[in-house]
Amino acid sequence: MVAGHGMVGARFAEEVRRRDPEGRRVRLTVLGAEPRPAYNRVLLSTVLSGGLTAQAVQLHPPGWAARHRVDLRTGVAVTAIDRAARVVRCSDGTAVRYDELVLATGSRAWLPPLDGLDDDRVVTFRDLDDCERILALARPGARFAVLGGGLLGCEAARGLAGRGVRATVVHPAPHLMERQLDSGAGEVLAATMARLGVEVRLGFSAVAWEPDAGLRGADGELIAADALVVSAGVRAEAGLAAGAGIVVDRGVLVDDRLATSDERVHAIGDCAQHPGTPAGLVQPGWEQAAVLADLLTGTDPAARYRGTRAVTRLKARDVDLATVGDPAVLAGGDAEVLRFADPAGGRYATLALHGDRVVGGAMIGLPEAAASMIQYYDTGQPAPSDRLGLLFGRALPGAPETADPGRLPAAAVVCRCNSVTKGALVAAWRDGHTDVGALARATRATTGCGGCGDTVRGICAWLAESDPPTLSGARRSEQTALTPVPEEGAA
Repeated sequence: MVAGHGMVGARFAEEVRRRDPEGRRVRLTVLGAEPRPAYNRVLLSTVLSGGLTAQAVQLHPPGWAARHRVDLRTGVAVTAIDRAARVVRCSDGTAVRYDELVLATGSRAWLPPLDGLDDDRVVTFRDLDDCERILALARPGARFAVLGGGLLGCEAARGLAGRGVRATVVHPAPHLMERQLDSGAGEVLAATMARLGVEVRLGFSAVAWEPDAGLRGADGELIAADALVVSAGVRAEAGLAAGAGIVVDRGVLVDDRLATSDERVHAIGDCAQHPGTPAGLVQPGWEQAAVLADLLTGTDPAARYRGTRAVTRLKARDVDLATVGDPAVLAGGDAEVLRFADPAGGRYATLALHGDRVVGGAMIGLPEAAASMIQYYDTGQPAPSDRLGLLFGRALPGAPETADPGRLPAAAVVCRCNSVTKGALVAAWRDGHTDVGALARATRATTGCGGCGDTVRGICAWLAESDPPTLSGARRSEQTALTPVPEEGAA
């Protein structure tokens, strides 16, 4: 039984059915508190900007659950866990028995202790309902304050600016995204946001939202605004586990088998706390879903989750930003740190190396260098001695990633959200999936945050030129295109 039908709960159901397509080993019940089926929360900023509709970010086509023998109940929240009876109590008054319980309850938006946040014009930025509320307020020319200059706050502000809204990011820290960026990168990001029509106010300590006025600061200053979007962080939804006597800290504590202090209860995604897991990213949850599916279906009893390397991408139109590793290493210490800053041009690059290994970095406005940085960090491959070339994405031959898709090694991870390598894309192509859409359906590449789209299109174009589809492959691709909506997660 799965409590939670967000991105991670839905992925776990897919992974189980990939391993057990007929449901002979695992009967699967999924309870989702939201009234709608699972959707890609990573793409909310694209929905906000108008680039995608709510329907377009749904994770599964209609009827997916029934066709895959999944008992899916939307609009039903788990309210309590009876561990002794192995039963969960639900918001609709029902009780559901379980042999194994998977908590995939995610996280909730955190509201800071400010006066006035109960106003109808104050909205968090966490789900599709929030997007709908924001869009209802976002008439052209309206003034919005966005409280929080982290990843989601910047994405929300950029999406609003794309709608013709005057958006101001209000952040108490000295620079934007301080959890991922050093001050130099934060400065360049702020300048880039300003060029895109987003005002940035740093070091502003808000104390109250005043309806019909705006956001009041501790020094009495008022930032005039018609509405407020709160993006001040999230908290793990660990209340169910805590109420059942399961050990929690910031989240539900789990081991490498994703088991909690109760061996029959597991936790994955944002609600789980594992020592090797960066918070707030989708990739750890999806990797955890695969490991737990291996264990609970018996496909691989030795499967273990060992953690995920932190890679962050800002998903805002016209802002190309990527970070890897712990930003603390960029302060120097025992690391070699390289930096380049061009605030006027919206470009910034910094890399930290221990010996010849990339251990941290941030890139803004340098997509080729960002791709190279991510691949060196992911693979642990020794970085070249040409430090200048490394910093600007023009490393010597043999680098793990360059602008030429043909020179990418097969092991290079193209889609981090779904752990899809170039080799997997080539194999899918040769099996007849000979366009970008078919590759996406076969491998899931591009179906996460969408940040790998250009790379996948480049690989697809390179394959079309260097490895034209065979007749049989072309026929398979045509058959795929004519099949009704392909079902993600099918075995």
